[in-house]
Amino acid sequence: MLLDAQAVIRAPGPWTHRDISANGARFHIVEAGSGPLVLLLHGFPMFWWTWRQQLTALADAGYRAVAMDLRGYGGSDHTPHGYDPTTLSHDVAGVIRCLGEPSATVVGHGWGGLVAWTMGVLEPDAVNAIAPVSMPHPRRLRAAIARDALQRRRSLYALGFQWPLLPERFLQEDDCARIEEILRDWSATDAWPTDETALVYRSAFALWPTAHCAVEYHRWAVRSFLRTDGRRYAQRMETPIEVPVLQMHGVEDPSVLVRSAQGSAEWVAGAYSLLEFPGVGHFPQEEDPGRFTAALLSWLRGLDR
Repeated sequence: MLLDAQAVIRAPGPWTHRDISANGARFHIVEAGSGPLVLLLHGFPMFWWTWRQQLTALADAGYRAVAMDLRGYGGSDHTPHGYDPTTLSHDVAGVIRCLGEPSATVVGHGWGGLVAWTMGVLEPDAVNAIAPVSMPHPRRLRAAIARDALQRRRSLYALGFQWPLLPERFLQEDDCARIEEILRDWSATDAWPTDETALVYRSAFALWPTAHCAVEYHRWAVRSFLRTDGRRYAQRMETPIEVPVLQMHGVEDPSVLVRSAQGSAEWVAGAYSLLEFPGVGHFPQEEDPGRFTAALLSWLRGLDR
């Protein structure tokens, strides 16, 4: 049986829950610590809770760590529209300003990583540095899907999300059992997720209309190959990113291949490094939190110096 969705979204811990209005919507954030702002963005099919271990580690290391639920997820507004990377990047920039800071270091996993890349171009004044996780630069991902047959096959699930209504129903069937399957299929270890962890993600995803909003992200991504706004976005992302970039990727990621991540440096003019995690799949921050957090903290300290 699923847990209460609101209870897991507002899970107690050594952090504070808040709601912030930005870019015409309300966003749920969780924060801990004080110091330079590090903003953490989750991916599909997750919510802020994926960063629970990094929240406390960053706070203990002297940072103001904030994890937010992206538009359409968790405790944030589930709006009818706004699931394109341009709107999402403006969402995050607005949250940063509402937190009283001119800019932040943005760490994003999956879709959150795509938003981080986008902010480097569309919201450069709002980011000090970016750390995309399990997400190539949008231009590199676009090329990989077009030219790499294996990456194209691994991305076919998004085509199934283009049907009206059916994908949402499928994701919610059997108490969101498909969400647990995705977590297990995209992980490289049998140790994660545990049954308890999977139940938390399934319970949060069951809050309607999270399933619909999550699918809308993927609908835009596929249709962007043909739509004018998608082509315009791709053209804008040709602009080199000036801020420092730490790209992190699991070597065994079955969803977004590590070779698809390689080559993203072509669109980075600032300091850049790619850190690959052997034996790790699509969720480095969860599958190997110790190694992931140590690498992130080492990079952040380098930025401070």
